[in-house]
Amino acid sequence: MDFKQRILNLLSEIPDPEIPVITIVELGVIREIKDLGSDSIEITITPTYSGCPAMKQMEDDVVSKLKQNGFKTVNVKMVYSPAWTTDWLSAEAKLKLQKYGIAPPEESTTDKSFITGKHKAVTCPRCKSKNTLLVSQFGSTACKALYKCSDCLETFDYFKCI
Repeated sequence: MDFKQRILNLLSEIPDPEIPVITIVELGVIREIKDLGSDSIEITITPTYSGCPAMKQMEDDVVSKLKQNGFKTVNVKMVYSPAWTTDWLSAEAKLKLQKYGIAPPEESTTDKSFITGKHKAVTCPRCKSKNTLLVSQFGSTACKALYKCSDCLETFDYFKCI
């Protein structure tokens, strides 16, 4: 196994602090891994959005995990360009979100319905109905919207396309 894959395997053990059913690797925030030699490493991450409160926890978790696995110096570099997008979510992450009760993004970032105010039907992660209504632009976190299913009457978060 090469160096990068070894590090990705370690980082794949770190859950997203806000959505623990997926890892930070599945979330797509890990952008670059650099071996600096002498048991030193640099990990570049991109926040899901500029005000994401979970990024400090992610950074701390990366440092802790890598130090526990023999790296003496761990630098975490935050980059904002290119901006994170839900397109970086792995297919596995989307399936895990759905099973967890969060509707994953159904479109790519070309979906601008949240910007234009034209709200589309989102598939209910519980009963798979498209007979759903937007309740609030913001769900349990700013990156999610709150929906209600008109068939099973359950509310659920939808991970917005950003």
